[in-house]
Amino acid sequence: MTAFLHLSNKLAEKGHEIVFLLPKKALDQVKPLNLYPNLITFHTDHTISIPHVKGLPPGAETNSDVPFFLTHLLVVAMNQTRPEEETILRTNKPDLVFYDSADWIPEIAKPVGAKTVCYNTFSAASIVLTLVPAAERIDGKEMSAEELAKPPLGYPSSKVVLLVHEAKASYGGDTRALVLSSMGKTCRETEGKFCDYIGSQYNRPVYLTEPVLPVDEPNKTSLEPRWADWLAKFKPGSVVFCAFGSQPVVDKIDQFQELCLGLEATCLPFLVAIKPPSGVSTVEEALPEGVQERVRGRGVVYGGWVQQPMILDHPSVGCFASHCGFGSMWESLMSDCQMVLVPQHGEQILNARLMAEEMKVAVEVERGENGWFLRQSLEDAVKTVRGEGSEVGEKVRKNHEKWRCVLSDSGFADGYISKFEQNLTDLVKS
Repeated sequence: MTAFLHLSNKLAEKGHEIVFLLPKKALDQVKPLNLYPNLITFHTDHTISIPHVKGLPPGAETNSDVPFFLTHLLVVAMNQTRPEEETILRTNKPDLVFYDSADWIPEIAKPVGAKTVCYNTFSAASIVLTLVPAAERIDGKEMSAEELAKPPLGYPSSKVVLLVHEAKASYGGDTRALVLSSMGKTCRETEGKFCDYIGSQYNRPVYLTEPVLPVDEPNKTSLEPRWADWLAKFKPGSVVFCAFGSQPVVDKIDQFQELCLGLEATCLPFLVAIKPPSGVSTVEEALPEGVQERVRGRGVVYGGWVQQPMILDHPSVGCFASHCGFGSMWESLMSDCQMVLVPQHGEQILNARLMAEEMKVAVEVERGENGWFLRQSLEDAVKTVRGEGSEVGEKVRKNHEKWRCVLSDSGFADGYISKFEQNLTDLVKS
């Protein structure tokens, strides 16, 4: 939803009007990011009510409310909002409707004359692997959806139910175009061959947005005092920042503890922002015995939300360890911080491979035979990207700087959004 709002800001900057539909809880979270309230309006009269579905926690409305393995139930709940959304579309009669996984949107948009585009914030590589029709034949062997959903060799099963067939439906039917977001590192410079392949398989034009996470957020300098004061205690580039997104992604307490112990072993100051692992309600309950006393003054593990882009921009932060979600990956590319990758599920694994093996801008933490990482592997990865004299570290630092310069160039971003706007204009007229 954040990606949708950032894209809305870019379109509103060019004078387009946007009506944003989302659950009430999410409205409170993204409304402060609206840079053009005169053009981007939230449909508060008909804020979408997410019905309760058996198995979902009470009040769950977004992915951040549930563990990773329950997100498929949110899809079930969202599908039940169709009557509400039909009413809203009949009232507003938009020219274009952007949607992600609700494959029935084109059906309800067509009667009001609206064109539809499927807006996807996943990397093009992950779409090729799991969704395109030709991917069902690998080395001449028929592959089921369940087989395609398996994690790569060396990773544990995540127990995630991937609704592959439903996702495929979003890309077909009456939808007129597929939109891939650079937020997932999908731009022609990095994934052009995958974009072309997706378009050929679905027989749809593939439009690319510019990087939709703005470099200059409003009030960017206003980092929360508790973190600004804490970070100010340390030397420039000395702090390791570790963040695993808004979803609970670490399923095992022992993996959570290996993460903490690995950061402790670096002997560097560190700040961890992470949801509690499965089975506990707070991060404090899951901490390794004695770690709080041993790292007091130089290490913090926090279970709440933090201003990630602002922390990455702080001069004291020199290394970023992340779960490789699309937002974190883009923000890390645009920062000066060296990158350590600790992917957990699905697309995060593919993102990590793209960054570490294709672009060579980061180091991925090695895993053992059982698929889990150990504290020593995390410590080694951090020291590799930071250490002077490390051949690998020197190489990823140079590559990171090269890509950061390319992607942060204003002409690069402007070129993408201008072409994207023209694509949409042509689609509305067609």
